[in-house]
Amino acid sequence: MGSSQESTFSSASAAAQVNASALDLLPVYAKELIAGGAAGAFAKSAVAPLERVKILLQTRTEGFQSLGILQSLRKLWQYEGVRGFYKGNGASVLRIVPYAALHYMTYEQYRCWILNNFAPSVGTGPVVDLLAGSAAGGTAVLCTYPLDLARTKLAYQVSNVGQSGSALGNSGQRQTYNGIKDVFKTVYKEGEEVSIFFKSITGPTLIGILPYAGLKFYIYEDLKSRVPEDYKKSVILKLSCGALAGLFGQTLTYPLDVVRRQMQVQSKQPQNSSDGFRIRGTFQGLLLIIRCQGWRQLFAGLSLNYVKVVPSVAIGFTTYDMMKTLLGVPPRERVHASGANK
Repeated sequence: MGSSQESTFSSASAAAQVNASALDLLPVYAKELIAGGAAGAFAKSAVAPLERVKILLQTRTEGFQSLGILQSLRKLWQYEGVRGFYKGNGASVLRIVPYAALHYMTYEQYRCWILNNFAPSVGTGPVVDLLAGSAAGGTAVLCTYPLDLARTKLAYQVSNVGQSGSALGNSGQRQTYNGIKDVFKTVYKEGEEVSIFFKSITGPTLIGILPYAGLKFYIYEDLKSRVPEDYKKSVILKLSCGALAGLFGQTLTYPLDVVRRQMQVQSKQPQNSSDGFRIRGTFQGLLLIIRCQGWRQLFAGLSLNYVKVVPSVAIGFTTYDMMKTLLGVPPRERVHASGANK
C-alpha cells in the first residue's frame, strides 16, 4: 500500500513538473495575454447586470428613462428574468477577453519599449504608465470594437417594454437581433450602420479610451508605488488602488461614452425623430445632447457606473496581478534591469 501511495505521489509530482515546464516554455507576452484575458472575463461577468442597466439609462430606452438602479433591475427581472441581466454579456465577454488580453499585454510591451528608448526624456515614473496605457487602450479598442457595437445593440433591446414616445424615439421597439451573428449580418447589410460604425470608433471611442486607459494605469501604478513594502501583496490594497483608478478615469471620460452609445443605437429610432436628433460627430453629439436632452444626460447612469466600475476595475487589476504571479511572469524590475525586451 505504501508503494502505491508513493507511486501516486510521484505521478502527481511529475505531472506538476510537466505543467510547470509547459508554462516556462510560453513567452512572456503570451502569459500576459492569458492573464489579461482571464482578468477581463472575470471582472466583466461580475458586473454584467449593472452594465446592462447602464446602457439602458445611457440610451434612454423606453420605460427606463426615469428609473433608478434598483427599479431598473427589478423591471428587467419582471420582463426578462435572470437572463435579462446578462443579455449582451456573451458579446461583452467575447469582446473583453481579447480586449483585456491585448490591453494588458500591449501596455506591458509599450511600457518596456518606452523605458528602453525614451527613459532619459520621460523618466521612469507614472508618466510612462500614462503613455503606455493610452497607447494600449487605443490598440485594444481598434481590434475589438465590432464586438462592443454588438454588445450595445443587444443590451439596448428590452422585451415587452415601450408604450409611448421618448426623446430618443425608441418607442414601440421590437426584438431586432437574435444574437451576435445576427447583429453583424444586419450591420453589414445596412450601409448607414457601417458609417455609424466608423464614426463612433474614430470619434468618441478613441477620444474617450486614450485618456481613460492612460489615467487608469497611471493612477493604479502610482498608488501601488506608495504602498509600504510589507503590504505590496495585500489583495485588499490592490482592490482599493484599482477601484480609485477606475473611478477617477471614468468620471473624466464618461460624457464621451454616452455619445458613443447613443450613436451606436440611433439607427433604430423611428424616422420622424431621426432628422431632429442625429449624432454625426463627437463634439456635435455633445452639443446636441445638451440642447435636446439637457447636460445631465451626459452623466446618465454615472452613479451606476460608479457602483459598477469600483468592483470591475479593482477585480480586473487584482486578477491580472495574481495571474501574472501564477503564470510566473518575471517582475518588471528584473526585466528592465537587464535591459531585455519582453
